[in-house]
Amino acid sequence: MPDQPNPRRPKRGDYKPKEETLALLKVSGNPINGLGETAPRRPSPFFWHPPDQHPYGEMQIVARKSSRKCPGAAEAFLAAYNYPELTPIAEVRNEAPPEDLTREATTFALSHEADDIGIAPMDPLYVFEGYTITEPWVIVLALAHNYERLKQVPSDETNGIGVCDVGDQYARGTRASYALANWIRSQGYNATAYPGPSANALLLIPPAIASGLGELGKHGSLISRHFGSGVRLAGVTTDIPLVASAPDRFGADEFCMTCQVCTRECPPGAIVEHKQMVRGVERWYVDFDKCIPYFTEFASCGICIAVCPWTRPKVRPKLLDTMARRLDRTSSQP
Repeated sequence: MPDQPNPRRPKRGDYKPKEETLALLKVSGNPINGLGETAPRRPSPFFWHPPDQHPYGEMQIVARKSSRKCPGAAEAFLAAYNYPELTPIAEVRNEAPPEDLTREATTFALSHEADDIGIAPMDPLYVFEGYTITEPWVIVLALAHNYERLKQVPSDETNGIGVCDVGDQYARGTRASYALANWIRSQGYNATAYPGPSANALLLIPPAIASGLGELGKHGSLISRHFGSGVRLAGVTTDIPLVASAPDRFGADEFCMTCQVCTRECPPGAIVEHKQMVRGVERWYVDFDKCIPYFTEFASCGICIAVCPWTRPKVRPKLLDTMARRLDRTSSQP
């Protein structure tokens, strides 16, 4: 039986933001995000940073209140903000080779709620302006959504299944990232956890892509070969010696070139059909000014990742096979 869409989901073109919502969008967020800029630079703090770091503090408050109206959502997100304490760094270091430490860290993470793990060298472009990270390594953890719950987005005051799953995965990310950071600290090295949904110093999607957790999708989120777009991220920065994992190209980017599913299903029409220049990189980009009013009014969103063909468990294996053959043909051409 084919997956049934959420009947509460507005179609593209049916949604118009309320005047009071638009009044909170005091300046365009696209220039802040670097849309149209041809030179690389660090990202600027945005919507999920503390409200004194961006112009959308009032809208952020409305969005939080809206999402908390859904049954169970307040409890789900409260768990995501329940940050454990970081333990003291052990005085004696584990001097094992980087290969051994990488294997041990990976085993620990996967046995403590993470569904996948990637490791990348730190790049200054991963750090938001106004913040500092000194550790040379970034570990990114992937937390997979429950697809049957995720496809219920958007949520409302009678059904909070979809938004609760978002909160639950962020809560897993909090627990998993702090557990891994404390394990690293027990080995005698520094480590700092960076869970969501609130943003901090670390940008997560670029190191996730660099470390092989997936490719960037047209909807602006990560597409994993294992979980599709139904995945949340958490990070750990550290100075423990590690071995980087390689990027994973499996055809998601090529698929997005022709797929129109998320573009068609986005109620505010925030997802465009072509890549754009953003801080010196031509990539997929979601229009902030169209996306965030809908997000604010409808208790978060997640439609684009829920409808993505890669997220559907029965479809993903077929897509992987199809795109593998396509990539093989392309690579074999003279």
